[in-house]
Amino acid sequence: MQGLKPLYFIIGWIFFGTGVAGAFLPVLPTTPFMLLALWMFSKSSDRFHNWLYNHRIFGPPLQRWQQYHVIPWSAKLAAIGMMLISFALMLIYSGWAWWVYLLVGALMSYGMWFILTKPSYPPDKNTKPVAHRS
Repeated sequence: MQGLKPLYFIIGWIFFGTGVAGAFLPVLPTTPFMLLALWMFSKSSDRFHNWLYNHRIFGPPLQRWQQYHVIPWSAKLAAIGMMLISFALMLIYSGWAWWVYLLVGALMSYGMWFILTKPSYPPDKNTKPVAHRS
């Protein structure tokens, strides 16, 4: 595992850069890439893991996810909206077999279900955070 640290570190920065680009591009999400960067840094650099986790801009959503699995309502709407638009464009402009549409639709439906089953806000102060899995 020691030998993979530089690779995790490089991939962490790639995900971080992609996440930063997502902050400015409407079709690219930010938080999923930051979560991936955070995980990569957790495997390669405590310094950069702590830096990203406590970052002024990117830290709070990462902390809410890690502690309570929160996905804000605005992020849910954006994600589901982009999935629906993507599926509609795929139906209109691609000439794939029916089973491909079915498979993609099933995967997107699972993604929507996952997103919608997560809380939109952190719980009250008396609720314990979610246990971490390393």
